[in-house]
Parts: sequence; structure tokens; C-alpha cells
Amino acid sequence: MMINYKEFEEKMKKSVSVFVENLGSIRAGRANPKILNNIQVEYYGTSTPITQVASVSVPEARLIVVQPWDKSVLGEIEKAIQKADLGINPINDGNVIRLNFPELNEERRKEIVKEIKTLTEEAKVSIRNIRRDSMELVKDLEKKSEISEDELKVAENEVQKLTDKYNKEIDNEFDKKQKEILSI
Repeated sequence: MMINYKEFEEKMKKSVSVFVENLGSIRAGRANPKILNNIQVEYYGTSTPITQVASVSVPEARLIVVQPWDKSVLGEIEKAIQKADLGINPINDGNVIRLNFPELNEERRKEIVKEIKTLTEEAKVSIRNIRRDSMELVKDLEKKSEISEDELKVAENEVQKLTDKYNKEIDNEFDKKQKEILSI
């Protein structure tokens, strides 16, 4: 019986990618267009991602400009951004929507770092859960005599290596985001 480590690794990669995506949606004082990724705009009766109805650009470090391809949807974009509760009021000048990011004070930076630590721990829990499930699967194979005791030890080591690798990736992403926030 061959153990499929790729399956375990794919699940861990997915956890890391969800974590990185969540980090990207955290407002860090700099204008990051990723914070608009999950915003849906009502467009001709259909809920549509904002990036499919407008171009999103960052002309300055603290400014995002949303320019709709169809000006009739400008009001809907503004409403969707307000509803998303990003902590920024959109400025609609009739042609584009501007999102000005205020500079973060020290207290707010520390709050953001706490949020990121929580996300980091959640991602690590996800990796540990995948590790636990993988170990259970491998132990079951050994109990059913589908793999030997030696193969069990090898499998446990491989799963642990994957766990360590992806936990390190999560830590690296956390460190990058923390530096970004604290150095603004």
C-alpha cells in the first residue's frame, strides 16, 4: 500500500493559501487592492466581484482608485464598499471612487498585529488538524496490516516534515505582514 502524501500536502497548501488571502484583506495603512477582493457589487441584478465591473488601481501609497467601466454602476460600487465596512469612507466624484487610507497610529497597529496573530494561530490549528487526520489514517492502515510498522514510522516522519514546512511558511507570512504593519 502506497501512502499518498500529496493529498496531505495539498490540504496544507490550501490552508496556507487561505491564510495568505486573509492576511491580504487586512488593512495595514498602505493601500492594498486585495481588500476589495471579497466585495460584490449588484450589477444588472447579479452579484458580481468589484474587479469585474471596474479597474482598481493604487496611484499613491495611501490611495485606491476604483474606476467603473460603466458609470451607471458607480453608486452600487460605493454602496458595496460602505457595506463591506472597511473602515474607510469611499469618496465618489461622479467618475471614480477614491479610498483614502489614513495613517495608522501605534495603538491601531498593535490591534492589527493581534488580529494577525489570531489568524496565524487559526492557520496553524488547521495544519495540526490535517496532521492529526493524516496520522490517524496512517495508523489505521498499520492496524489493518496494509503497511508495516517501519512504513508507519516513515509515514509519521513524512507527515511531521510537511507539518513543520507549512507551519514555517505561516510564520514567515506572519513575520512579513507584521513588519509591514509596524514599519508604516
